[in-house]
Amino acid sequence: MTSIGGVEMVDWNLAVATATRFVRPGPEVSRDEAREIVAELRRHAKSSEEHVRRFTRMVHPESAAEGEPGAEQPRTQHDTPVLVVDRPGWIRANVAGFRAVLKPLLHKMEERRSSMPGGAVLGAVGGKVTGVELGMLLSFLASRVLGQYETFAPASRDLPAGAQGGRLLLVAPNIVHVERELEVDPHDFRMWVCLHEETHRTQFTAVPWLRDHIEGEIQSFLGETEIDPGTLLERLREAVQSLTGGRPEGEEGDDGSRSFVDLVQTPAQREILARLTAVMSLLEGHADYVMDGVGPDVVPSVAEIREKFQKRRASGAGRLDQALRKLLGLDAKLRQYRDGERFVRAVVDEVGMDGFNRVWTSPNTLPTKQEIAKPADWVARVHR
Repeated sequence: MTSIGGVEMVDWNLAVATATRFVRPGPEVSRDEAREIVAELRRHAKSSEEHVRRFTRMVHPESAAEGEPGAEQPRTQHDTPVLVVDRPGWIRANVAGFRAVLKPLLHKMEERRSSMPGGAVLGAVGGKVTGVELGMLLSFLASRVLGQYETFAPASRDLPAGAQGGRLLLVAPNIVHVERELEVDPHDFRMWVCLHEETHRTQFTAVPWLRDHIEGEIQSFLGETEIDPGTLLERLREAVQSLTGGRPEGEEGDDGSRSFVDLVQTPAQREILARLTAVMSLLEGHADYVMDGVGPDVVPSVAEIREKFQKRRASGAGRLDQALRKLLGLDAKLRQYRDGERFVRAVVDEVGMDGFNRVWTSPNTLPTKQEIAKPADWVARVHR
């Protein structure tokens, strides 16, 4: 795949082709069953919107104004479409998202490459290698993601996005696979998943500045990326040694517990990542808190689902799965769910839901990474 002026740093088409080739097949369902599952997920996504809004007391600012006496009915969030996709559909959507978010970084790397002797040839080879590597990564993840609110989703013919670029993806084969594996009520489980993902959609539609804030942090992180090939190769070497446990003779190093994400950071990136980690912990923890808070009213078996799902999260699916989760930093994401939910619960217990919602006032009221661990510090700072 070429770009204007030369070969791209990542062969995006090859990434999609590789991922769709190696992704695991989904569970077996008949054509009629598939139609019913898709229709039910769409119904649950629509009905969960009102449940989440009522529980969180979060509405889009325009909706709040429209709710005043004499105004028209409040706007819904359905200008961000709900798309029920299969695993290849999730792959295509995420490749498009990666391509959009990484565009400034890759442009900078292409400029650096063009000034190197033989840069075009190296770029052509490197783009295909990177495309295959990205494809293998996505083939691993595509069978594990249940749903996803895409904040920076570029629209396409098959995967439309809303006016603000967002869209909600529900990965039907993965939802069916997990509900069967856990042996839980499938209708309850589908609603439970939709409550979590709808909370993410509510977060971004009710807090208009949140998208730009996160995008700014991501671009700052990418802007600090070291693009010197020698440095990058050294970081990759460290990453491989971290996974295998091997080090050059006589070299002191870490205990192998650091992820690839840790190993490719500069000091400035670690500071940015600490802020991003706090935000993601808040968003994921808030979604978990809401799905369980709303659950008893609309998901009768919520307690059973939560218990079984937590055990599944903690155990992984085997040694290879655990090694990949560790390398990719996915264990850190699991901690985000736990720590974030604990933060939200503690703050709501202390100052109520309206007091907690002050977290959405501005970037300055977002919790720091330290405050996620110590909710009382956030309460003291924001409510003093």
